[in-house]
Amino acid sequence: MQANDVRVLKSAAIPAIAVGLVVAIVSAFLAGLEGALGAVIGLLVVGAFFVIGLVAVTYASRISPTMMMAAAMGTFLTKVAVLAIVLSSLSDVTAWHPMAFTWAVILCTIAWTFGEARGFLRLRILYVEPDSKVPGHIGRSDG
Repeated sequence: MQANDVRVLKSAAIPAIAVGLVVAIVSAFLAGLEGALGAVIGLLVVGAFFVIGLVAVTYASRISPTMMMAAAMGTFLTKVAVLAIVLSSLSDVTAWHPMAFTWAVILCTIAWTFGEARGFLRLRILYVEPDSKVPGHIGRSDG
């Protein structure tokens, strides 16, 4: 991972962790230990899914922009399918409070998404190189 990727990861993870801890504390008061456990597991699921996606897109961006987009779409579709399987297989679990898990996943996803967007906006990465040569304009003068 490059330094920019780590900065984006930090700017996304910190708000998600903060929101997840608040949800865990509130869930502990409302539903006891099961609520706190559900919220923490929800936070871990969101963190794992987003980190896997960011690592895949970062690796693919070294290859080409086309591969980066393919990796982004592929990891998104894979995460949706895996999340659907995980949620359906854990629907009858009584070890944690399902509502706390649900709220943690929703709120941590929102916090992660906004944090990641804010992180990318603060990077100020140029999408056009200022001193690059344009094909077909070699030897021409603009003046």
